[in-house]
Amino acid sequence: MTTTQNPFRASLGTSPPLLVGRDEVIDDFRLGLEEGPGAHERISLLVGARGIGKTALLNELEDTAINAGWLTFSETATEGFVDKLRDQLTEFLESDAPTRTSFQVGPSALRLKHEFERPAQRPRSLRTLLTEVLDTLANHNRFNRSASGVLITVDELYFVHHDEIVEFATAIQHLVRENREIAVVMAGIPSSVRPLLASDEGRNPITFLRRANRVDLGRLRGTEVREGLTVPVQQAGRSWDEGALVSAVQATGGYPFMIQLIGNFAWRFESSDTIQLEATEKAITRARKKLGQLVHEPALNDLSAEDRRFLAAMSLDDGASKISDVANRLEVSEQQAYNYRRRLSEADLITYDRGTADLALPYLREYLRTHVVADILRLPEFEE
Repeated sequence: MTTTQNPFRASLGTSPPLLVGRDEVIDDFRLGLEEGPGAHERISLLVGARGIGKTALLNELEDTAINAGWLTFSETATEGFVDKLRDQLTEFLESDAPTRTSFQVGPSALRLKHEFERPAQRPRSLRTLLTEVLDTLANHNRFNRSASGVLITVDELYFVHHDEIVEFATAIQHLVRENREIAVVMAGIPSSVRPLLASDEGRNPITFLRRANRVDLGRLRGTEVREGLTVPVQQAGRSWDEGALVSAVQATGGYPFMIQLIGNFAWRFESSDTIQLEATEKAITRARKKLGQLVHEPALNDLSAEDRRFLAAMSLDDGASKISDVANRLEVSEQQAYNYRRRLSEADLITYDRGTADLALPYLREYLRTHVVADILRLPEFEE
């Protein structure tokens, strides 16, 4: 049996061995960098549910910029992220050229990606620091150096950090107006991003977010899932039994993270060079459990108690639920039920049609039935 390392990456936030289904986004971003200041893709916002591949795509876009000779800074929008970004910019400016190359991560000498803390120092504003970095790169370009611009990526955008996001956005807006070589790609789940896009009594201080190139990341097609499962296995010297592969593709539900989970466990459970159906079925069971821990539980924790009750009531149906039925179960008006449906649709947790709604995440129905229904709805048939 081949003893090659498991090619799948079954943890959130890591890049898969093969990123599938996002070629159009990557190509558009590459063209945006080439076209110069004013290209819409230079300010982009990736929106999608947990596990849909936002961070993996951010990583790919960073690599795209690096390969084009851009300097890349990466942060997560936790409290203090603007100060951490200032630290990165300051360190770049304070470093001489030989030292600067020691920060290499990836295929180019122009990627800075740190995770460190230092006492907050604000001798210069974010806008000033970015301007100085861009001026430095412009001088490099005059001497035929490779750097041509600055890309900043911000992951896990969250409305709670509204003031810092406004500060960041204001600095970027000024640089965009000055036609500087700046690009920004942000990412977040719908429920965390939507309040930042909403108008505040007719005013929105983060208008550049509303004007950004918004990319709504959805599920993958079956052919893309198949490629994501087969190519890494083949490159690692193994193969799939056709029946096992069909089962694995169907079990992902088009969900990128499930490709990694099922692939990882199937590789682990199979003792031969061909991944068989038995190992795949075990992998699917384990993947569903892990998906509940890493995706379903956090997604439900973000919701109000009322919205969780609505989902629990929906989970009693084997398919799409009639809104009138859900309203009756919860003893609320249909108007209230439609309000719940709207909020949950905005959070990418349900899809809907006329008078109906269905759960969007794979295996969320089973997770709700197992972990939520008895506690929230107190229905006798679901109580032990």
